[in-house]
Amino acid sequence: MAEIMANEKVKLAVAKANLETFSETVQALAAQDRDVLVVTSDSRGSGKLVPFGQKFPEQIVEIGIAEQNLVGVAAGLASMGKKTFAVSPACFLTARSLEQIKNDVCYSDNAVNLVGISAGVSYGALGTTHHSLHDFAVLRAINNVTIIVPADNFETEEAIKAAAAMDSPVYLRFGKKNMPASICSPDDLTRNNFTVGKGRTVRDGEDLTFLATGEAVWPAYEAAEKLAIEQNIQAKVVSLHTIKPLDSELIKEIASNGSPIITVEEHSVYGGLGEAVASLLMQGGYHNKFKIVGLPDDHTVSGSQNEIFDYYGISEKGLAQTALDILN
Repeated sequence: MAEIMANEKVKLAVAKANLETFSETVQALAAQDRDVLVVTSDSRGSGKLVPFGQKFPEQIVEIGIAEQNLVGVAAGLASMGKKTFAVSPACFLTARSLEQIKNDVCYSDNAVNLVGISAGVSYGALGTTHHSLHDFAVLRAINNVTIIVPADNFETEEAIKAAAAMDSPVYLRFGKKNMPASICSPDDLTRNNFTVGKGRTVRDGEDLTFLATGEAVWPAYEAAEKLAIEQNIQAKVVSLHTIKPLDSELIKEIASNGSPIITVEEHSVYGGLGEAVASLLMQGGYHNKFKIVGLPDDHTVSGSQNEIFDYYGISEKGLAQTALDILN
């Protein structure tokens, strides 16, 4: 009975897709500032931007399916002082347009907000061509870009407002499925704090730590709840919503007690959050038990996002088992 009640409490937190919160927040910003512009690559539907276009037809630019032009136009607008959000599927935005991101945005220091939608394995059955499991890796290697991956509706709203106020390039990454309003206990609103570059601890624990990002934070939180109920294991869960720059101070503080660390991401195990954390810890002289959970070097299986998560262990059950394995 206790397990059922706990699970129900967790489920009640689920609200709406982060992309919907993104759309609502950008609309609110555009209503206050005519310099807020959205540039899309035939993606206003999938980006939940139809209402934006209806309300602010003079503040949206449709480029069509031409992602390189999308980034180039967004960079030009930003160079003229516009607060620009360039919205396109993450798999295309960070592959086809990588040269434009590197040169027109980052090297030229144009404050474009690059918004990768339907990220990770959100496109599910469309397969590897439409999965973006490389974006952290390639963008981490480019100077002058902040990488933000919100976990829930709260982080999404705060991230968009923060990005709009920044005067440097930002990459924001969103999936498609419904996410919690806030990943934390409903009676613990003290966890509703957001600062770019600082991790957000959404659950306390001393036995081990899940360092997760984006939509992978939710299954990590569920796994921690499962471990507490079934095994009396208390796991800390941290939303590392900012991949670059990493919250090195928090990560080192967590590692200092010597307990195991598991990183969780909807990205390749190469070049993403896990390897960034591993590098930080190894160079800092820490020797905690450590595991990276993500997508392996493989042709990704097809299926829904949830099915793919289950297959690769990015799930409540899979992460709970990973925790048990690393503790033994």
